[in-house]
Amino acid sequence: MPSTRRTFLAAAGSAAVLAACGETRSSSGTTAAANTSGSTPASAGGATPASFSVVQRFPSTGLFTPGEVRLPVSITGDGALATDGPAELAGWVQSYVDASKVTEFVGVRRNDGLDVPYWEIRTTLPDAKIYTLRLEGDDGYGANVEIMDPVHVFSPLTGAPLPPFDTPTADDHRGVEPYCSRTPDPCPFHQVTLTDALASGKPVLYMVGTPAHCQTGTCAPGLEFLIEQYQRVGDQIVVVHADVYADDAGTLIAPAVEALGVEYEPIIYFTDAAGVVVDRLDGVWDRSELAARLDLLLS
Repeated sequence: MPSTRRTFLAAAGSAAVLAACGETRSSSGTTAAANTSGSTPASAGGATPASFSVVQRFPSTGLFTPGEVRLPVSITGDGALATDGPAELAGWVQSYVDASKVTEFVGVRRNDGLDVPYWEIRTTLPDAKIYTLRLEGDDGYGANVEIMDPVHVFSPLTGAPLPPFDTPTADDHRGVEPYCSRTPDPCPFHQVTLTDALASGKPVLYMVGTPAHCQTGTCAPGLEFLIEQYQRVGDQIVVVHADVYADDAGTLIAPAVEALGVEYEPIIYFTDAAGVVVDRLDGVWDRSELAARLDLLLS
């Protein structure tokens, strides 16, 4: 039975994630005016809602392994996704079993080019088990995150080589039509395959996402931010984009996705010049976070 968008998203198990991301791009396909510097736009921020829930923006699939993890979240306000909020949100991660506190964090608000902000949370979780992420003042439920033993994670891991794959190019679509679903014009990241990019001796950014069909509303702006950043840093890096679907109707999963063993979109893998994965952005990113992680890669 062919893979379909329904089974692809159902496998991700991320209904809350989809709801959280659905308002980040307008129907016209436009984004806010570019700020390619990598700095976060100055903003005093708003108040935290009196009563709010944590809305998960990271994948629910078996993905995270012990060590540093990135767990972006949004919040609700008055029964809907909050479009404002404080510059920082403090919180902690606790054990799912006994609610014992494991680590504390401060999440930084990100909304450069996005209508709905998320808070970038980075923390270290030491063991393979289920945890609950909480924010100060939330409704008490938080968001669960499962840390997996690396032997049970089938997608590329940080610290391991990114597997080469002959992704569709403008000259050879390899059965993927359209080879890039960005409109009105395909993106510029289909000049070489991922295999060729990894052999270039340069750092590589590999994005998997479908701007035309992405119901989460993050693939399209995420790709535009990547185009802006490539224009900023030029040929210091090689960028490759692979669409998620092999057909225009969005019913068949593309071979590039099957090769990665992932069940969510969008993703950006960052590799060093040797092709080893050193960073990854999942689910949602804004202009400023992408710029900051790219600058870190090139530093």
